[in-house]
Amino acid sequence: MSSLEPREYSKRLGVLTPAQLQAALDRFDLGALISAEPAPGGLFGQNVMIVSSTGRWVLRGAPHHDQQFPRECYFSRIIHERTQIAAPWPFRIDDGAGIFDWPFAVMPWLDGVALTDDDRSLRSAEGDIAIARAMGEGLALLQEATWPEHAWFDADAGELRSLGKSYADWYIEWAEHWLTECRKASLATTDDDVAWVESVIDAARESLAVPFQAAFVHTDYAEGNVVVQAREPNAWRVSGVFDLADAYMGDGEADLARSYLAFQRKDPLASEAFFAAYANLRPVRPGFAA
Repeated sequence: MSSLEPREYSKRLGVLTPAQLQAALDRFDLGALISAEPAPGGLFGQNVMIVSSTGRWVLRGAPHHDQQFPRECYFSRIIHERTQIAAPWPFRIDDGAGIFDWPFAVMPWLDGVALTDDDRSLRSAEGDIAIARAMGEGLALLQEATWPEHAWFDADAGELRSLGKSYADWYIEWAEHWLTECRKASLATTDDDVAWVESVIDAARESLAVPFQAAFVHTDYAEGNVVVQAREPNAWRVSGVFDLADAYMGDGEADLARSYLAFQRKDPLASEAFFAAYANLRPVRPGFAA
């Protein structure tokens, strides 16, 4: 047994003992616990980084809802089988009975540099552009995972199900749902904001209806959810992607917005490098700008 002491790895997970961590490893025959540390990033404190006698693992606990781990497991397998990017696979799930007060998952610790690290080689203007380029290429490679139609994961069935309506109609409803949630959350979203969003939606209806090949959509494709490896001096590649709780199959171009705007806030040249690297491998379709 490890000489580790009980520790609060995050507010969400609470205090975990070495015996609990060892029991989680034992559920999947993953060897003896050597060390454990809180994850270096993430907003919700679901992860513990573990080293055991069989390798490096991530314990992920306290899911947001019943579908989180099954969806992450499903899309981890899709990425593993259909793309050149690594995902947390195998993704092992347990109900946690007798160990924790919540279900948990154990998955491989992906090789690469986490972009939450304060590494000065990554945090220069030149480094930002190189990372942006890698992120664009990585997104295009993730979208090698395609599907016959836009679809959402059905946890009860354990498979993808058609959305049952046009992608344009579904996407507009989804945007309006989150707009409503923003209004509930605070007064920061004003009537003027709502009117502006609705005007953007109205202007984009025709472009949203342009046909596309449904592909993997992460919905939170950002620096905090990937790891990278050096390919050559000042050139990187996305070596792994994680946090797949809201993934689906749809319009892959939807995943451009989050990272593009994040890079633009740092350096417009970085956002241009991100977009150009993506479009070089996966040309955008007519109507993209709208």
